[in-house]
Amino acid sequence: VQLVESGGGLVQPGGSLKLSCSVSGFNWNWLHWVRKAPGKRLEWVGEIFADASTNIADSVKARFIISRDNTKNMIYLQMYNLTSADTALYSCAKGCSIGSSVRCDVRGQGAQVTVSS
Repeated sequence: VQLVESGGGLVQPGGSLKLSCSVSGFNWNWLHWVRKAPGKRLEWVGEIFADASTNIADSVKARFIISRDNTKNMIYLQMYNLTSADTALYSCAKGCSIGSSVRCDVRGQGAQVTVSS
């Protein structure tokens, strides 16, 4: 199982960024995006299913879009109107459960997103 994120970087407030996640090593139909900000708990961002339907966390629902390209074994996280509160290490993940805390069976190494002027 291998999940490899790319596309992170420094972006100004109000800017946009698109993260990619390359998936390999298993048959996948349900994957998640999660993020970890310094000093905060792991936060669930959203999920995408085999039919490309998605659920997005309420906190970012109006600004984030998750998509997938099965031909390339990729999933994406498109982020708009970014704020400093979105600064975090973003990871794609498999087998996440969302309870009092977020736990995932497998996470990629992550892509750092820093929102700053």
